[in-house]
Amino acid sequence: MYKTLFFLLLVFPGLALAQGRLSGVVQDSATHQPLAFASVFLANTTLGATTTEQGTFEFPKVPAGTYDVVGSYVGYRLGKQTITIGKAAAPQQVTILLGSSGPQLGEVVVEANPHREEDFKKFSTYFLGESTFSRQCKITNPKDVVVYTNDSTKELTAAAKNFVEVENQALGYRLKYFGMFFTYNPETEFVAFSGQPVFEEMTPRDAAQQQQWETNRTTAYVGSFTHFLRSVYDNSLKANDFLAQQIRITPNPRFTRLEKLQQRPAGSLTAADRDSLRRLGNVQPVFATLYPAARPIDSLRRVAPDGHVFLRFTGELQVTHFGEAPDANYTAPMATLGPEPRKQPYPAKRQVSRIRLQVPEAEIRPNGTLRNPADVSTGEYWGFEKVGEFLPLDYQPEAVK
Repeated sequence: MYKTLFFLLLVFPGLALAQGRLSGVVQDSATHQPLAFASVFLANTTLGATTTEQGTFEFPKVPAGTYDVVGSYVGYRLGKQTITIGKAAAPQQVTILLGSSGPQLGEVVVEANPHREEDFKKFSTYFLGESTFSRQCKITNPKDVVVYTNDSTKELTAAAKNFVEVENQALGYRLKYFGMFFTYNPETEFVAFSGQPVFEEMTPRDAAQQQQWETNRTTAYVGSFTHFLRSVYDNSLKANDFLAQQIRITPNPRFTRLEKLQQRPAGSLTAADRDSLRRLGNVQPVFATLYPAARPIDSLRRVAPDGHVFLRFTGELQVTHFGEAPDANYTAPMATLGPEPRKQPYPAKRQVSRIRLQVPEAEIRPNGTLRNPADVSTGEYWGFEKVGEFLPLDYQPEAVK
């Protein structure tokens, strides 16, 4: 099987040309009194504002799409409301209600954890990633992050009272991840994190750095999961150099037999049984069969009568993007089987990923995000790409098919 990376957030950008105006007010949820100088932002974008003395805010130009409008204020829990800016670009108004975080009992004292430095390094690696871009990322407020490893399950968790701040020197963004909660299960190699991030453009030292940031941002976008989702939405997989192929997963009967041996009392095992168990770690639990034909678009999506588009397929897909080599730090072997392999071998420049639905179908929004990101899990190359490749929703690549 393959490592799974599971994002419980909206990540990566879409191409949205229409814009709309969004305004509103931030209030105390109990008294409905306005909260002056509260922070308001559209999650996963560079769009942020501070409320006036009357608690009001305005975003004059918001690209079409669906967003979480998040309010933050000292002494209050985060407030969130989901809005959709349509292509008609009609003005919208929202009221963000913030609930008190309760009485402050003074500074919380956390007992010293002898493994904290080791745990934080693990968290940083799994959260930021190990790509070339990820290695240019730095958590700038490590003391605000609480990291804990469960002694029995060995599960690693991390959280921050306010936000985790990351500087990405590869893409030129400062990322504040509000309400971040992170988990890593070493047994399944399953990574999950959730929260409400906001992006801030960093100031380049010169024009050359700004140009490098733009180049890196395009690199991060092309072939990304959202680039794939937008291509499914627009029926442009081939035009955007994507190939989606069906994978059939079947259990390995030998592995199943060996697993049953593990459940037997040790005294009942023969010498041959014990020898078989020693080889269990080298036996694949399943067989994966890749069908070389490209999947037709109707087998990948459903377009509802109202125009909504849903990602829908059975089993697993292998998705290959051609034209760009994998990151130098990606060590997993790329698949070798392409369409009609005897006549057309795979080009050397390719990035191979896998995707599996957790539900029968998942709705794709026009800006290249999923209405519920928990509906899908990804692996292989998309699983390798993490915070180092994060882009805001309002990012628009200059030259992408």
